[in-house]
Amino acid sequence: MNPAETTQEPPPAGRARRSGRRTALKAPAALAAAAVLAGLSTAGAGADEVHPPPTPAPATAELTGEDLDAWLDGLLPAALERTGIPGAAVSVVHGGELLTARGYGHADTGDGGGDPVPVDPEETLFRPGSVSKLFTATAVMQLVEDGKADLDTDVGEYVDFEVPSSFDEPVTLRHLLTHTPGFEERIDRMMLPEGTEPDLREHLATDPPEQVYEPGTVPAYSNYGNALAGYVVEQVSGVPFEEYVQDNVMEPAGMDSSTFAQPLPAELEDRMAKGYADDTGPAAPFEIVAGPPAGALTSSATDMARFMLAQLGETGAGPLLDPATLELMHTPALGEETLGTLAGGPRMTLGFFEEDRNGRRIIGHGGDTNYFHAHLQLYPEEGTGIFVALNGGGYGEMDSHDLRSEILNGFADRYFPAAGDERTGPQPTAAEHAAMAEGVYESSRLPHSTFMNVMGVAGGQTRVTAREDGTILVTPGPETARPAVYEEIEPWVWREAGGQRLLTMRVEDGRVQALGHSSAFSLLRVDGVRDASIALPVLGASILVLLIAAVSWPVGAVLRRRFGLPRRDRAGRTARILTRVGVVAALAATAGWTLSFLEIMGFRFVGGDVLVAILLGQLLGAAAVAPAAAVLFGDVRRRAGWKRYLGGALVLLALTGVACFAAVFNLFSFDVTY
Repeated sequence: MNPAETTQEPPPAGRARRSGRRTALKAPAALAAAAVLAGLSTAGAGADEVHPPPTPAPATAELTGEDLDAWLDGLLPAALERTGIPGAAVSVVHGGELLTARGYGHADTGDGGGDPVPVDPEETLFRPGSVSKLFTATAVMQLVEDGKADLDTDVGEYVDFEVPSSFDEPVTLRHLLTHTPGFEERIDRMMLPEGTEPDLREHLATDPPEQVYEPGTVPAYSNYGNALAGYVVEQVSGVPFEEYVQDNVMEPAGMDSSTFAQPLPAELEDRMAKGYADDTGPAAPFEIVAGPPAGALTSSATDMARFMLAQLGETGAGPLLDPATLELMHTPALGEETLGTLAGGPRMTLGFFEEDRNGRRIIGHGGDTNYFHAHLQLYPEEGTGIFVALNGGGYGEMDSHDLRSEILNGFADRYFPAAGDERTGPQPTAAEHAAMAEGVYESSRLPHSTFMNVMGVAGGQTRVTAREDGTILVTPGPETARPAVYEEIEPWVWREAGGQRLLTMRVEDGRVQALGHSSAFSLLRVDGVRDASIALPVLGASILVLLIAAVSWPVGAVLRRRFGLPRRDRAGRTARILTRVGVVAALAATAGWTLSFLEIMGFRFVGGDVLVAILLGQLLGAAAVAPAAAVLFGDVRRRAGWKRYLGGALVLLALTGVACFAAVFNLFSFDVTY
């Protein structure tokens, strides 16, 4: 029996129309993308002010369709107006049926000259981004259930190319589904131009990322890893991934308005919501995801409700997975034997994030493209699921994230509150462990082998400060744009004061070396000049000195000609010329890296020839340290005066500072892929 036949689907309702537009200043989208990819958040104004999150209130209502509709209708229209997100859809399942599906705002704002089109929760299609990974995981578990694949077999046995490997431990499907295969991040061609047909094998086999962590040990979210799991499905089943999921996941679940096909089939094309940065801008083109298993799904809110029912064990026309396999899929898949003390916090199941709240077991997955944002959560014990989709980011960089959190957390607090406060008192180890954790951390998801390693300092870092009362101040707190105070509730397990987020710690060599948060994300300690509070001032001061020097040379030449001032003698002239060439090259390289970084983080292609030219400029700048030292030595030997000594020393130090920054953040790498 098809799940759709057992649901009570109300007619589309709650379609809120909004009029008027507003403008707002926004930080560059590329910097926001850097923070997202790095698993970090940037702190804004008032970063030193800590505002503890509110404690969840007791339940205010029974979970019924009538109350849920009233609550959503009171929340979403005003939220869309406030944030500038054009449209939203929400579906909720409970007790084996669709409890409600609501649409708000616009699928098409009419910016192209046509009439605005309201969101219809059944008809309007969204791109839920990485929520797609749940379908890939479901497909993998079907093959495991059928005995065609094994969770702990080397995936190299299933595919027809060499999987990146730097360790003796093989990469398995368990690692791929828990985001622990150890791969660094890759960004190049993550999104393809509209009209491009993605080639999954080519995407995976051409310039794969390096493996930088031992499999199973470091949570580091990996689009490449999930796409590789999808390719295993393709190779083992003998049919293209998109076709396998359509026939074995979507059709049995009754999802007749969903697809992984890119571009969309003709019968679905007119139903696609348009994606927007916010409601003041034009619609974006249809996005093509290069690794379809990791994020290419297109679906409606009601189809996603059918998928949630299937994941909750509703059989429909036929079960997607046996109950035992569903339970395995929903259970944390790695333990202390590989994760160590990081296992004390949220962990990955075989596809889902642990997202518990109010003492309730919740598993889920979020997803983002450039323009669409979504989240799905299941309450397995309560037989409940909620799906939220948005077709815009909003005026602020965190608006789509914050609105999803407001809906999901509000839903949990309204209908599934905590039964009682079971908070533990301060741990006697807190002060000692806080002191061991003090330092600076950056995302485990960073590229390591390429110039994009600079994401570590550009995307943001997290600083942990031990406080006198044994708590720690985390700036910014994981998944937020604000500082957060955490208190130790168990050895190496910390909870946000007044909140529910957990942070775990792993100790090596007498210091905390890793912080775990949010199941598939972790932060790793950095020391010395990788600390942004050291690296960025050094780079900034160096660039300022080089800019002043570069301007002073032509200005000085003009002044000497105009006023007949004496010229410098010819001694050391070659070294001075080489130094000037190096200064200009270093400045040009810094500008080139910055512009390239912004383009890449906006998912726009930067050619290898451009990057090679920037790299050569960086090398010329570093090579100029030698002639700059020769100029200073010559000036001292000739007793050219303290002004010459000071100027030469500053230029030498500035060139050295830029070169050191480049060395630390891999800007000398001859691998210009990304």
